[in-house]
Amino acid sequence: SGTLWDLKRALGHIVGRLGCRIVHLLPIHPTPTTFARFGRYGSPYASLDWAAIDPALVEFDRRTTGEEQFCELTAEAHRLGARVFLDLGINHTGWGSHLYETRPQWFRRQADGCFASPGAWGTVWKDLVELEHCDPELGKELAEVFLLWCRRGVDGFRCDAGYMVPLSLWRYITARVRREFPSTIFLLEGLGGAWEVTEQLLSEGGMQWAYSELFQNYSGDQVSRYLDYSLRQSGRLGLYLHYSETHDNSRLASRGAAWSLLRNRLCGLASVSGGFGFTCGVEWLAAEKIIVHQRTGLNWGSAENIVEELARLNRLLAGHPCFFDGAVVERLSGSGSTVLALKRVSREGRDCVLVLVNTDVRQSAGLLLSASDWESVGKPRLDLLGQSFPRVQGRPDGSVEIELGPGAAYCLGSALEPVGLWGAAYRRRQSVKAWMVEAIQAVRPEGLRGDFDVDGLAELASRQPLEFLAAVRSLPSGSGVSLWNAAVDRGEFPRVFPAVVLWELGEERRVVPTPPNHWLVFRDREAFDVRLRWPGKDPHCCVVSTELSDGVHLACVDADRQRSGRAIVEFRRRSKPAEIVKGEALFLFADSAGGETRKIFNGEVENPLEAPMVLLTNGRGGMARLAVDFGRVKSKYDCLLGANLHAEVPMDRHILAKRARLWANADGMLVPLGKGNLASFSPGPPARWRYLVCAGKGRWVLLEVMAEMMEGSNTTVIR
Repeated sequence: SGTLWDLKRALGHIVGRLGCRIVHLLPIHPTPTTFARFGRYGSPYASLDWAAIDPALVEFDRRTTGEEQFCELTAEAHRLGARVFLDLGINHTGWGSHLYETRPQWFRRQADGCFASPGAWGTVWKDLVELEHCDPELGKELAEVFLLWCRRGVDGFRCDAGYMVPLSLWRYITARVRREFPSTIFLLEGLGGAWEVTEQLLSEGGMQWAYSELFQNYSGDQVSRYLDYSLRQSGRLGLYLHYSETHDNSRLASRGAAWSLLRNRLCGLASVSGGFGFTCGVEWLAAEKIIVHQRTGLNWGSAENIVEELARLNRLLAGHPCFFDGAVVERLSGSGSTVLALKRVSREGRDCVLVLVNTDVRQSAGLLLSASDWESVGKPRLDLLGQSFPRVQGRPDGSVEIELGPGAAYCLGSALEPVGLWGAAYRRRQSVKAWMVEAIQAVRPEGLRGDFDVDGLAELASRQPLEFLAAVRSLPSGSGVSLWNAAVDRGEFPRVFPAVVLWELGEERRVVPTPPNHWLVFRDREAFDVRLRWPGKDPHCCVVSTELSDGVHLACVDADRQRSGRAIVEFRRRSKPAEIVKGEALFLFADSAGGETRKIFNGEVENPLEAPMVLLTNGRGGMARLAVDFGRVKSKYDCLLGANLHAEVPMDRHILAKRARLWANADGMLVPLGKGNLASFSPGPPARWRYLVCAGKGRWVLLEVMAEMMEGSNTTVIR
């Protein structure tokens, strides 16, 4: 019904006015126009080429290609703060597709030799031909398709009929994609498949979101029971997304405006983390059922609409902490009640709302809440959707009776503005916390434990991100919670060796050297992602920026965890996915010892006394002198712990421990760790040995051993 540029022009309505944060597109690939075409236009799911864009969606323009027009769409969505999801159905193609003609062996055949068509709910989709996912080469081809669209600016995928694709293939595809684009979302369309398959794909298949089936549960009893299930699953597996309607179902407005408004509010107010979606045209009360082979109207611009009601609902979901991650949702109404009552408490526990929905659009209904339940929701006084407060009548025992009109839906609270952190400030604080945890665990796998001011630390880190990274890298492991709390109280991090190399636009004109025990930090004024690529080597390193404050977006890479040598830097702003700025970074990884180690262990060095050593000190005369071939002793000076026992000045060392030997218990197999299975080594500090250990049945484990001397202490820590 339009073009990519038409949709780009409509983003002001979709994102700005309605407040949608994700634009989800059905497939946009070419479809059959003559051969095996069904209906007037052919189904978008009958794809002829997953990498191509249907020319019907492209406006003729001598300056731009269809791909460029699509990239303009994703860039504009990103500029407005939204994401773009694309529907991909990799279980099948259309008849006459590129794969059908060039790789017919990849398609499933019936017993009579005819190609098979997929189906569900007793219906066979005869305009589609089904793939058989046995050949690994098909898996590689499919992964490249997903990666191609990510490079064009797509942020996530609706995986059409995902339950028909093998689990092993989804694991491969999601791993390949997230290695290069780690924030990509995979939304499973599991409608028609078993609930157990959905659970398995979320828990083992690499997917994070799935369709909920709330849209096909109507009575109070059905709604209550399904919500109990979806809330439980969202807490343990992944987000179950409430679409109020889909293109497979009759449109809500065909039963009237009141029904459409009721169902949209129900899906939004009962969502987890704001996981609520609706089909284009819902806001205009479009009543004509979407038929994917035809062209149906969206009723765009209708005078009778629910635009403002949906906008108000979306603002509530995007702004109130009771609809954010970590919020606790509890059903207060009974399973057989016509009125659904949900108590929603924010993660911080400082805000609470009461959701009330009369699931019957034909007649009024009442709900009796006990005194304790009414007290627990804070005795709300107003409706956060801007409606008049429902009739509430108190009883002598403290309970209250609430009367709701036909199809009424409320979100009741005590104040318009939440008490706790909310809106964009909340989301930024959570992202800063995640960034902090990731940075700390990169250097200190044990993390931080104890009673420390996480929010205060996040606030300080957002103001002084480079100082925070330097402190994480430079401060000794013994310093922990007390040090961070002291930094928060003081309002600044301690002055330490910077240990940070900064890369910004303009740095692409030179090679940026990064020493070991340093961060390579990328900084820009808007959101971006970075890929580090070592020519001829795999895998790559990919990082996504975090917004730490207004106009400051940061991403950091731990140099010690990267390969040595030159890496190609591919920097891409999210608002311009097609424009990639390339530069070079040189990792001065102290891998010379590791390189020499490999030569020695391969028999290339004749004199074992020349084998490399690692020297660790504690700053007061103590030391650990260890062979890279862990456990070997070459001279009388080697030791696991040579202690200076004087508390103040360096004196004669006393060797308290000569050496240690290491074994790994890999699923019951005891494996010695030594030169035979050493994969790499870096001197640190801390010194790191990485061993490749066989765990049997063709499985291998990469095990890291670290050794360091505690600052100012006669202690050598091996972990």
